[in-house]
Amino acid sequence: MNNQDVKLQVGIWIDHKDAFIVSHRSKAESDVNDDSADKHVRFAGHASEGQSPAEDQRNRRLANQLDHYYDEVIGQLTGTSSIFIFGPGEAKGEFKKRLEHKGMGDLVVSCEPAERMTPHQITAKVQTFFDV
Repeated sequence: MNNQDVKLQVGIWIDHKDAFIVSHRSKAESDVNDDSADKHVRFAGHASEGQSPAEDQRNRRLANQLDHYYDEVIGQLTGTSSIFIFGPGEAKGEFKKRLEHKGMGDLVVSCEPAERMTPHQITAKVQTFFDV
């Protein structure tokens, strides 16, 4: 079996502060080889809520910071054949839109809600998702 028969499947748990990336390799035949390599990307900015005259400017700045954060996560996805996105809140949908904006939207196989999870739980969820 050559390297083209191996697919890099990635699961990403993401919120506005953290992204946990779990790689999962599977062969075209139903033989699954788990090569989980967890990566953690942390967002340096933070969202602040509140009403003020400068809210529009703050929202634009936050949107730009989030775009840079999402781009940093996207930079970790080189060679990926499919992406499973999950997490709490709005970040998963925003990240999916950023992938679409970058021309990678067709790689997203699922985007679903999930609460805060430990790295072990995230890894198990990705393995279960792609092993089905």
